[in-house]
Amino acid sequence: MSRAFVKEMDEAAGDEMPERPQSPHPNYVTQRGMTLLRKQLAELQAEHRRLSEGEDLLDKEQLKRIDRDIRYYEARIDSALPIDPASQPADQVGFGAVVRTVDDNDVERTFAIVGEDEADPAAGRIAYVAPLAQALMGARVGDHVIWRRPVGDLGLEILALDHPQGDVAEDKS
Repeated sequence: MSRAFVKEMDEAAGDEMPERPQSPHPNYVTQRGMTLLRKQLAELQAEHRRLSEGEDLLDKEQLKRIDRDIRYYEARIDSALPIDPASQPADQVGFGAVVRTVDDNDVERTFAIVGEDEADPAAGRIAYVAPLAQALMGARVGDHVIWRRPVGDLGLEILALDHPQGDVAEDKS
Protein backbone atom coordinates (compact mmCIF):
# COMPACT_ATOMS: atom_id res chain seq x y z
CA MET A 1 0.00 0.00 0.00
CA SER A 2 1.42 3.37 -0.93
CA ARG A 3 2.25 5.80 1.88
CA ALA A 4 0.16 8.53 0.17
CA PHE A 5 -2.93 6.31 0.37
CA VAL A 6 -2.36 5.64 4.08
CA LYS A 7 -1.89 9.36 4.73
CA GLU A 8 -5.20 10.18 3.00
CA MET A 9 -6.99 7.56 5.10
CA ASP A 10 -5.43 8.96 8.30
CA GLU A 11 -6.49 12.50 7.41
CA ALA A 12 -10.05 11.42 6.60
CA ALA A 13 -10.32 9.57 9.90
CA GLY A 14 -8.99 12.65 11.70
CA ASP A 15 -11.91 14.73 10.40
CA GLU A 16 -14.40 12.64 12.34
CA MET A 17 -15.48 13.85 15.73
CA PRO A 18 -16.69 11.12 18.07
CA GLU A 19 -20.34 11.32 19.03
CA ARG A 20 -21.28 12.33 22.55
CA PRO A 21 -22.33 9.18 24.40
CA GLN A 22 -26.01 8.74 25.22
CA SER A 23 -26.98 7.46 28.63
CA PRO A 24 -28.21 3.86 28.78
CA HIS A 25 -30.91 4.90 31.29
CA PRO A 26 -34.45 6.00 30.36
CA ASN A 27 -34.41 9.72 29.59
CA TYR A 28 -36.92 10.91 32.20
CA VAL A 29 -37.36 14.68 32.20
CA THR A 30 -39.28 17.24 34.18
CA GLN A 31 -41.01 20.10 32.40
CA ARG A 32 -38.06 22.28 33.37
CA GLY A 33 -35.61 19.69 32.04
CA MET A 34 -37.38 19.53 28.67
CA THR A 35 -37.35 23.33 28.45
CA LEU A 36 -33.61 23.35 29.15
CA LEU A 37 -32.95 20.74 26.45
CA ARG A 38 -34.91 22.74 23.87
CA LYS A 39 -33.18 25.97 24.89
CA GLN A 40 -29.73 24.38 24.54
CA LEU A 41 -30.64 23.01 21.10
CA ALA A 42 -31.92 26.41 19.93
CA GLU A 43 -28.71 28.10 21.14
CA LEU A 44 -26.57 25.56 19.28
CA GLN A 45 -28.62 25.98 16.10
CA ALA A 46 -28.25 29.78 16.30
CA GLU A 47 -24.49 29.46 16.82
CA HIS A 48 -24.34 27.06 13.85
CA ARG A 49 -26.10 29.59 11.62
CA ARG A 50 -23.74 32.36 12.76
CA LEU A 51 -20.58 30.32 12.14
CA SER A 52 -21.83 28.94 8.80
CA GLU A 53 -21.67 32.43 7.34
CA GLY A 54 -17.90 32.67 7.87
CA GLU A 55 -15.02 31.15 5.95
CA ASP A 56 -12.63 30.83 8.90
CA LEU A 57 -11.01 27.39 9.27
CA LEU A 58 -11.37 27.62 13.04
CA ASP A 59 -15.10 28.12 12.50
CA LYS A 60 -15.16 24.89 10.47
CA GLU A 61 -13.72 22.97 13.43
CA GLN A 62 -16.20 24.67 15.75
CA LEU A 63 -19.03 23.73 13.34
CA LYS A 64 -18.07 20.05 13.60
CA ARG A 65 -18.37 20.23 17.39
CA ILE A 66 -21.66 22.11 17.18
CA ASP A 67 -23.07 19.64 14.63
CA ARG A 68 -22.18 16.79 17.01
CA ASP A 69 -23.80 18.61 19.95
CA ILE A 70 -26.93 19.34 17.90
CA ARG A 71 -27.25 15.61 17.12
CA TYR A 72 -26.82 14.86 20.83
CA TYR A 73 -29.55 17.27 21.96
CA GLU A 74 -31.92 16.20 19.17
CA ALA A 75 -31.50 12.59 20.34
CA ARG A 76 -32.07 13.60 23.99
CA ILE A 77 -35.26 15.45 23.06
CA ASP A 78 -36.46 12.57 20.85
CA SER A 79 -35.87 10.05 23.65
CA ALA A 80 -37.32 12.24 26.43
CA LEU A 81 -39.97 10.69 28.67
CA PRO A 82 -41.72 13.60 30.40
CA ILE A 83 -42.80 12.84 33.96
CA ASP A 84 -45.19 15.09 35.86
CA PRO A 85 -43.96 15.12 39.47
CA ALA A 86 -47.57 15.49 40.61
CA SER A 87 -48.27 12.04 39.13
CA GLN A 88 -45.87 10.40 41.62
CA PRO A 89 -47.12 8.93 44.93
CA ALA A 90 -47.48 11.95 47.23
CA ASP A 91 -46.11 10.16 50.29
CA GLN A 92 -42.94 8.71 48.70
CA VAL A 93 -39.79 10.12 47.17
CA GLY A 94 -40.02 9.70 43.41
CA PHE A 95 -38.92 11.37 40.20
CA GLY A 96 -39.44 15.12 40.41
CA ALA A 97 -39.71 15.16 44.20
CA VAL A 98 -38.14 17.89 46.28
CA VAL A 99 -36.80 16.29 49.46
CA ARG A 100 -35.54 18.00 52.62
CA THR A 101 -33.19 15.86 54.70
CA VAL A 102 -31.02 16.04 57.78
CA ASP A 103 -27.90 13.89 57.93
CA ASP A 104 -26.12 12.17 60.82
CA ASN A 105 -24.11 15.37 61.34
CA ASP A 106 -27.29 17.50 61.71
CA VAL A 107 -26.74 19.15 58.30
CA GLU A 108 -30.02 19.93 56.50
CA ARG A 109 -30.14 19.81 52.71
CA THR A 110 -32.80 19.98 50.05
CA PHE A 111 -32.60 17.91 46.89
CA ALA A 112 -34.74 17.77 43.75
CA ILE A 113 -34.72 14.40 41.96
CA VAL A 114 -34.45 15.24 38.23
CA GLY A 115 -33.37 13.86 34.86
CA GLU A 116 -29.72 13.40 33.94
CA ASP A 117 -29.54 16.46 31.67
CA GLU A 118 -31.05 18.69 34.34
CA ALA A 119 -28.81 17.51 37.18
CA ASP A 120 -26.76 20.18 38.94
CA PRO A 121 -25.57 18.92 42.33
CA ALA A 122 -24.30 22.37 43.37
CA ALA A 123 -27.87 23.65 42.92
CA GLY A 124 -29.39 20.65 44.73
CA ARG A 125 -30.66 18.95 41.55
CA ILE A 126 -29.71 15.28 41.65
CA ALA A 127 -30.04 12.89 38.70
CA TYR A 128 -32.49 10.11 39.45
CA VAL A 129 -29.77 7.54 38.68
CA ALA A 130 -27.27 9.03 41.17
CA PRO A 131 -26.52 7.00 44.32
CA LEU A 132 -28.05 9.72 46.52
CA ALA A 133 -31.30 9.72 44.54
CA GLN A 134 -31.37 5.92 44.56
CA ALA A 135 -31.00 5.95 48.36
CA LEU A 136 -33.91 8.38 48.66
CA MET A 137 -36.31 6.76 46.16
CA GLY A 138 -39.37 5.25 47.77
CA ALA A 139 -38.62 6.75 51.19
CA ARG A 140 -41.27 8.61 53.19
CA VAL A 141 -41.16 11.49 55.66
CA GLY A 142 -39.59 10.18 58.87
CA ASP A 143 -37.67 7.37 57.14
CA HIS A 144 -33.95 7.00 57.66
CA VAL A 145 -31.92 5.95 54.59
CA ILE A 146 -28.24 5.22 54.04
CA TRP A 147 -26.44 7.13 51.31
CA ARG A 148 -23.55 4.90 50.21
CA ARG A 149 -20.65 7.17 49.26
CA PRO A 150 -17.00 6.49 48.36
CA VAL A 151 -15.92 8.59 51.37
CA GLY A 152 -18.17 6.65 53.71
CA ASP A 153 -21.84 5.98 54.29
CA LEU A 154 -24.04 8.78 55.59
CA GLY A 155 -27.45 8.41 57.18
CA LEU A 156 -30.22 10.75 56.08
CA GLU A 157 -33.62 11.32 57.65
CA ILE A 158 -36.42 12.56 55.39
CA LEU A 159 -37.85 15.73 56.95
CA ALA A 160 -40.17 16.92 54.19
CA LEU A 161 -41.30 15.88 50.74
CA ASP A 162 -43.04 17.74 47.94
CA HIS A 163 -44.02 16.80 44.40
CA PRO A 164 -44.38 20.26 42.84
CA GLN A 165 -46.38 20.73 39.69
CA GLY A 166 -44.66 22.29 36.71
CA ASP A 167 -41.02 23.21 37.08
CA VAL A 168 -39.09 21.18 39.63
CA ALA A 169 -36.97 23.23 42.01
CA GLU A 170 -37.45 26.26 39.80
CA ASP A 171 -34.88 29.00 40.22
CA LYS A 172 -36.44 31.91 42.09
CA SER A 173 -33.60 34.31 41.35
